[in-house]
Amino acid sequence: MAVHRPDYYRWDQWIFLELYDRGLAYKRNSAVNWCPQDQTVLANEQVVDGACERCGAVVEKRDLDQWFFKITDYAQRLLDDLDGLDSWPDRVRTMQRNWIGRSEGCTFTMQVAGTGHSFDVYTTRPDTVFGMTFAVLAPEHPLVPELIAGSPAEDETRRYMAAAASASEVERQAEGEKSGVFTGSYAVNPVNGREVPIWIADYVLMGYGTGAIMAVPGQDQRDWDFATRYAIDIIRTVEPPDGFDGEAYTGPGPAINSGFLDGMEVDEAKAAAIAWFEEQGVGSGAVNFRLRDWLISRQRYWGCPIPMVTCPVDGLVPVPREDLPVIHPDVEDYAPAGRSPLAAVESFVNVECPRCGGPATRETDTMDTFVDSSWYFLRYCDPHNDEEIFEREKVDYWMPVDQYIGGVEHAVLHLLYARFITKFLHDIGLVSTEEPFSALFTQGMLVKDGAKMSKSKGNVVPPDPYYERYGADAIRLFELFMGPPTDDAIWSDNGVEGTSRFLDRVWRMATRAVGTIVDRLPTDADGEVLAEAHRALEHVTADIDRFSFNTAVAHLMTFANTLQAALRDGLAEETFTTSIRMMLLMLSPMAPHMSHELWETLGFGSMLAVEPWPTFDRELVSHDVVTMVLQVNGKVRDRVEVDADIDDAAAESLALASEKVRSWIDGKTVRKVISRPPNIVNIVVG
Repeated sequence: MAVHRPDYYRWDQWIFLELYDRGLAYKRNSAVNWCPQDQTVLANEQVVDGACERCGAVVEKRDLDQWFFKITDYAQRLLDDLDGLDSWPDRVRTMQRNWIGRSEGCTFTMQVAGTGHSFDVYTTRPDTVFGMTFAVLAPEHPLVPELIAGSPAEDETRRYMAAAASASEVERQAEGEKSGVFTGSYAVNPVNGREVPIWIADYVLMGYGTGAIMAVPGQDQRDWDFATRYAIDIIRTVEPPDGFDGEAYTGPGPAINSGFLDGMEVDEAKAAAIAWFEEQGVGSGAVNFRLRDWLISRQRYWGCPIPMVTCPVDGLVPVPREDLPVIHPDVEDYAPAGRSPLAAVESFVNVECPRCGGPATRETDTMDTFVDSSWYFLRYCDPHNDEEIFEREKVDYWMPVDQYIGGVEHAVLHLLYARFITKFLHDIGLVSTEEPFSALFTQGMLVKDGAKMSKSKGNVVPPDPYYERYGADAIRLFELFMGPPTDDAIWSDNGVEGTSRFLDRVWRMATRAVGTIVDRLPTDADGEVLAEAHRALEHVTADIDRFSFNTAVAHLMTFANTLQAALRDGLAEETFTTSIRMMLLMLSPMAPHMSHELWETLGFGSMLAVEPWPTFDRELVSHDVVTMVLQVNGKVRDRVEVDADIDDAAAESLALASEKVRSWIDGKTVRKVISRPPNIVNIVVG
């Protein structure tokens, strides 16, 4: 029996219908990414290097009727509001900005010489239009069949189009020599009447801009390479600086060979060119986005059914809200078959039209599971509401989420979709916030044998053998200690052994199996051990607050070394008890099982889990003089004693003046100095 979620299906479908009612959900025929192994459509974001991110199969292109959410209507808001997400990682915001891909330019119309046909071109460099020596259409452009019909180039062009259709967008835009086919037709450059050849080339995509470009090889290297390969004219329209000996020039300079634009700098020439197009009625200034509408159709059994019916009389008809949720039936065969398994269940497919009562067919595609994950956090605010998706008052109390944690691989998937759906629900009056997550933390992935661990790749390390040999705490501690949690980390069996040895050492110290504990008043040496305990607490507290768990573990290990050395020399009972108590409090979030057991064994009172987090003594923490580590490319090359309040500039100067450091950087270029006084200075050389 399949397991369904009627509650979530109901509200997924309700959101779909709200979008549909406002023209933000629609169905159209589209060239889509097709996974031949899973036999289903993939969104552009789910294609990595031309392959399915899930199974690794090479992705094909197919024309299918599919459902989309019109996320492009929110493109500018999604872009603008990134500026307010100060507590998001810069790289995630950059990834979203690049994915949305706003560009400003001009769209203008070109006539096909000797015909009644025309096509639109989008360009970000209208100032270079006088240098256009050819035009390029995407192989999928609807005008191509008209241009090549009956021409000598028809057979060759159709073969080229078929080859382009089988390649992924990544492959078509990859670095390397570009190919194309001349259609035999010419387009008229509107600014000077020059006829330029029309080519088709696979590096032009129908999904970006208009699917057609003006090619100006003098100012674009890709066009330069293409023109050179096919012996097409090259005309510079921006004067390069003296001594420039390159090929295409993309920098600033005055316009040349450009008629009424001559002498203008790039920005002025852009504005003048757009003004001319608008005055002539053949073009206008335009903003373009790389972002495409969110394709939500999937040909899988799992996922929420799309609540639409197709009627031969009424066309597309929404399922009435009172009939939600639409639940798919159990099926015997889930195997991919090129269409949803639901399409084979006649009792599900054949229904009455909700509008006219006549025979109709139900939509058999299911929704992308990202639809569900784009709003689940809102339902958490009011999970048992049977009357509405959630109560506004409750959502306004809890939202936005204070701290959200997830993988960076969802930067342009889940995170972008969640922002879009939240903005939509805000617009229809259901929530007051326009952004779902105030702060974001993105963790890295575990890597094994050069590949990221993944269930779909089958390279996940089973934890059972490690539990049996080392215990859960050692595995947990190693995963925290592997490196910065924002970075990918390489799995190592030796690492688990290391954290296991550390925990064994803490156990032996706590149970008095090592060292000497004496019944005397604390000495100055005891005082220094206690001070180190408070310094460790200061660091661990700050590290946990900023999710720097690897350095928190490192500080605990350093303190354990200090404590062990002191035990060898003899430690006062009072100092030992205080130090071990602080160690267990700090260690408990990272190694809870052993910490709780030792806490109870040592008789520290109530359950460790309910103990408040300790506070450090600022007087004990303060250092007059500390040891600062000097590194070159991350490797320790020297240590120096410095004042505890040393500033960045002084720390950097000391590092660069160190004779030991100089021996490692002389003759090399210092690319960066990372100064974290009074603890460390790292000099990066190349």
